[in-house]
Amino acid sequence: MSKVAVKQLDEPASPPGKPLQWSPRRTLVILAFVAVYLIWGSTYLAIRYAIETLPPFLMAATRFITAGIILFTWAIVTRQPITVSRSQWTRALIIGGLLLLCGNGGVTWAEKHIPSGLAALLVATEPLLVVIFNWMLGHQRPNPKVWLGVVVGLIGVALLVSGEFGGNQKSSYALLGALVVVGSSLAWAGGSVYANHHRINATTAVASGMQMLSGGSLLLLAALVAGDFKKLSLASASWVSIGALSYLIVFGSLTAFTAYSYLLRNVAPAQAATYAYVNPVVAVFLGWLIASEPIRPMTLVAASIIVGSVVLITTYSHESRAEAQKKIRDDDSCAPHPCA
Repeated sequence: MSKVAVKQLDEPASPPGKPLQWSPRRTLVILAFVAVYLIWGSTYLAIRYAIETLPPFLMAATRFITAGIILFTWAIVTRQPITVSRSQWTRALIIGGLLLLCGNGGVTWAEKHIPSGLAALLVATEPLLVVIFNWMLGHQRPNPKVWLGVVVGLIGVALLVSGEFGGNQKSSYALLGALVVVGSSLAWAGGSVYANHHRINATTAVASGMQMLSGGSLLLLAALVAGDFKKLSLASASWVSIGALSYLIVFGSLTAFTAYSYLLRNVAPAQAATYAYVNPVVAVFLGWLIASEPIRPMTLVAASIIVGSVVLITTYSHESRAEAQKKIRDDDSCAPHPCA
């Protein structure tokens, strides 16, 4: 994702002596930021409640297949072109596999064993991994400030893991869950880099729907292998889990994505990317407030370090203005969104 400003958020100041004009566009921008910050930050807790009585892979598959169908329906109603080639579907399958099967699916399974706030903090390392992948592939050499953000972020992760799993009171499944989330972040970072260099030539709704249908289908296969269909009992499914699943479909996969797409077209990408260090804070707070998830002093220290590192990376990772503008003119595909 480009880190340069493609459209200024600030509007011209009102002349002296005249009241500040509050435009509808400014209101929409603020509402979009609120949606991206709060909704994407709350999806980690929603996942926890959804998988209390619903099998994790089957729940995730239902979420993304349903959202993908809704997006395709919207594209048809609005008469968007939906004819795409086999190569475009292959790209969607790869992106959906990395982002949704390995990324979201791993986080969803892991939340059976670790708190939602911890999962969100571990996922917050994804921008660090994107920088490393881009550097390894030779596409972008990080500047010293970005490297500082990477090093600081890794220190924060080390403190977080040592603080959470330094004693013997944690079960092996909890440690495994944390490692799965780290692996999910790796997959999400890899999928994001692949998506940025192998773009789907379609509108936002169509490209996103393709990825969701592809990833959802892979999650359905994972559910079959994991025996989720045998574990499913609709009679035992709570209304809380069903409500959380509905929330993830309507708000997590559709509303917040639409808001994020709007931000990418109306504010600087670096401003839109601030979700990366706001979402984990929201997730930790909601986990503590609603689900009574414990917050240890070391967790707060590690969280501050990780968030600070992401601020450095999202602020100082950038391309040339001309190159960024060309990318936005040439591409209207789905932008990567958070792991939850």
